[in-house]
Amino acid sequence: MSADHASVPVRKIIHVDMDAFYASVEQRDDPALRGRPVAVGGSAERGVVAAASYEARAFGVRSAMPSVTARRRCPDLVFVRPRFDVYKAISAEIRAVFAEHTDVIEPLSLDEAYLDVTENKQAIASATRIAELVRARIREQTGLTASAGVSYNKF
Repeated sequence: MSADHASVPVRKIIHVDMDAFYASVEQRDDPALRGRPVAVGGSAERGVVAAASYEARAFGVRSAMPSVTARRRCPDLVFVRPRFDVYKAISAEIRAVFAEHTDVIEPLSLDEAYLDVTENKQAIASATRIAELVRARIREQTGLTASAGVSYNKF
C-alpha cells in the first residue's frame, strides 16, 4: 500500500429518502387525512397512484399502481390530487437542510438524494450522527419524516 493511499479518507455517503413524501405532505396539510389511507394521484378510471400513505400501503396500495386496482385493495382509499408546486417548495427546504452539511448533494428526485459528507461543513466525524441531525432538522423545518442510510458508497 502506498503512502498516498493511506491518506485517502473513507467516503461517507448518506442516502436520504422522505417517508411517503407526497402523501405525508397531504396528511400534514389536511388534518382530516391523518391516520387514513391516502393516495396522491388520479382517481379516474385511467388514473395512477403517485404516492401512497403508510395506511394505504398496509392494504397493498403502491405508487405506479392503477387507481382502480388501488381502490379494489382499499375501498376507503382517499384520493388527493397532486400539488407539485407544494412538493417542489418543500423539496427546496429539504435541500437547504442538506446544504447546511455538505455541498456535495446528488438529488435523485424531489424526495430523495445522496449526500457525500466525507468532508462536511461542521467537521463531524460520524456520518451516522450527521444523518441523525439531517433527519431531526427536516422534521423540525417541515413536520415530515425522512429515512437515512449511511455507507461508503451509493450501493
